[in-house]
Amino acid sequence: MLTFYDSHGLPNPDRVRIALEEKGVMDQVTVKQVNLWKGEHRTEAFRALNPSVTIPLIVLDDGTAISETTAITEYIDHTFPGIRLTGETARERAIIHMMQRRGEQKIVDAIGAYFHHATPGFGPGIELNQNKAWGEAHLVKTLDGMRYFDRVLQSQPYIAGARFSMADITVYTGLNFSETYPKVVVPRDLTALGDWRARIAERPSSKAAAGETDFT
Repeated sequence: MLTFYDSHGLPNPDRVRIALEEKGVMDQVTVKQVNLWKGEHRTEAFRALNPSVTIPLIVLDDGTAISETTAITEYIDHTFPGIRLTGETARERAIIHMMQRRGEQKIVDAIGAYFHHATPGFGPGIELNQNKAWGEAHLVKTLDGMRYFDRVLQSQPYIAGARFSMADITVYTGLNFSETYPKVVVPRDLTALGDWRARIAERPSSKAAAGETDFT
């Protein structure tokens, strides 16, 4: 039984949750919720599992702890049968990894920097050394990222090409977080991005992973 340390409603753990749902293996997973607003990821017990004190985290039956969302998704994709989220051929894998990294940089990391630095974020006990100007610069980066992915989706159905992949999961969860917490919405004129997002929201994995744990 795989143990998944989750914080439901935040983009990186939701990326893992959707990957597990896509594989249809949530019944093989023990889920432990971690309250980031209360600093539960900074306890000594959690630090012993993950010195980076980040969520998500998975722990295997043999005690191996794996952090970093992309690494976790790779493990899930190559452990369980079903849809291939990280690509089949060398070319496909390279493009998926490239676009998924762009999704992190342009959406997930960018809106995260805005949230942590230019808004109250997780609160004064957690958000130390805030730099408002840095955060606001990343709001601009986030909006630029939205426009970039809108252009991408004008010529192809998914973020990395013809098939759904982990790159779609990354951008989708980043946009959900953006609208839920810092309240930065996707501009209405980005119709390709909006249409793609509506399609992803209809996937059974997205519906099953929807909602959030109200830690705030």
